[in-house]
Amino acid sequence: MNQPLGSALLGEIAQAGFSSVEIFCAPQHFRYRDAQAIREAGDALGEYRLRLHALHSPTERDLAPGRESGVPISISDPERIRRLDAVDEIKRALDVAERIPFQYLIQHIGHGRQMADPRKLDAAFTSLENLSMFAKARGVTIALENTPDELGAPGSLHHFITDTHLHDLKLCFDIGHAHVEEGVASSFDAMRERVVTTHIHDNHGDKDEHLLPFDGTIEWDAALRAFAGAPHSLPFVFEIKSQAGSGPSLDQIRAAFDKLEEKLDSQGTGAARP
Repeated sequence: MNQPLGSALLGEIAQAGFSSVEIFCAPQHFRYRDAQAIREAGDALGEYRLRLHALHSPTERDLAPGRESGVPISISDPERIRRLDAVDEIKRALDVAERIPFQYLIQHIGHGRQMADPRKLDAAFTSLENLSMFAKARGVTIALENTPDELGAPGSLHHFITDTHLHDLKLCFDIGHAHVEEGVASSFDAMRERVVTTHIHDNHGDKDEHLLPFDGTIEWDAALRAFAGAPHSLPFVFEIKSQAGSGPSLDQIRAAFDKLEEKLDSQGTGAARP
């Protein structure tokens, strides 16, 4: 997401054999508020016959000069003005669906390592009640992602949807976050019934490295057996980040996907194309 999204990059993704993408709403990557940027992205997706599977909701505002990170955007902020501002920003991302249709908006329920205190859960409920209706009107389903904190833990997400009766909400299973926290099998079991999409990457169990599958310590055979118990076939969406200034090539990413697909086939299960 640190690389500007342009036609050339989307062309390379298509040439590597991928048929759909998830785009992160980071301003330095995709200017989701800019009508021209949206139009250009839509044209490029059409030209290369790529489907926009999902949009990842913005997590920070624009980077300010001299800052390493932007201002967090949190729908669980107990401060009403900041919460409403976050909801408005996410609505601007959802507006992309009016020009480029997509199925899911991937949403963090909090930011940083937040505790699941009642004030934040109430704030998240108020935000998501509003955002769910706004998304539904645009043909989009909000999928909450498990994150490495108490507020976004798999069990917390399950109980949040059950307790709030916001049954239009679904879940995005991030396997790397699960591996760092409670473990893949138990995390997936807590989310199984509502998982509709995934984030696939690897790490060594101590930090969120976003490595290629098989480059960390996730037990992929066991993970794929867990996925086989989902109510329906899950799309595998790779979320790989550069390491030390350089990242894997698209050919390497493609090879990792093919290896996962071979393992799925050998187990008699299946996954949607990325």
